[in-house]
Amino acid sequence: MAFSLKNQSPVLLLIWGLLLAVSLIALVLGRYSMAFVSFATFGLSLAPNLLASRFKIALPVPFVVAITMFLFATVFLGEAFDFYGRFWWWDIALHGTSAIGFGLTGFLFAFMLFEGDRFAAPHWALALIAFSIAMTTGALWEVFEFTMDSLFGLNMQKTGLDDTMGDLIVDAIGGALGSFAGYLYLTGSDKGLLAQPIRQFVALNRRLYLKSRNKLRK
Repeated sequence: MAFSLKNQSPVLLLIWGLLLAVSLIALVLGRYSMAFVSFATFGLSLAPNLLASRFKIALPVPFVVAITMFLFATVFLGEAFDFYGRFWWWDIALHGTSAIGFGLTGFLFAFMLFEGDRFAAPHWALALIAFSIAMTTGALWEVFEFTMDSLFGLNMQKTGLDDTMGDLIVDAIGGALGSFAGYLYLTGSDKGLLAQPIRQFVALNRRLYLKSRNKLRK
């Protein structure tokens, strides 16, 4: 599916417009760091749509909106407006939500490897793979923070070990929730909120899940 602005959510268009407007205003005022952060957030938020178009994958609108809002909260609000410093819970909330997202994404990837066959592997095994992907992603992010702090003198790790371990614990909780949603989907008990993006993604990409034996519930 080709990328088109006509297919995007109004919320998504509003965020993109805001980011571009802030970028231009910041350039005019000579606040180049603000302009860079705003434009970088805008560019990153386009990546999911462009990659999906490149690999012919259909992304549910709520999925794209959630990614864009996460990037907006992380890069734009977190860095440009120092929400990490203003609100102690900001980093925890973002790590938790991202871990849930990585857990769901990990499950969709593992489920895709088995072409949607719910019985190709034990349900707990697919959930464990999803959890492992979420934790691996979280650990790699901590390595990235350490690298940036060491090479460029930044302070992404804040209090060091305490911050890193706190982030990993939150990643574990979020990843467990995301992978558990995948487990419930496999068992047919998928009426929860977290299972909704799984159902939507599978429904939009049936060719990737040819062996799926259950019809999409409305």
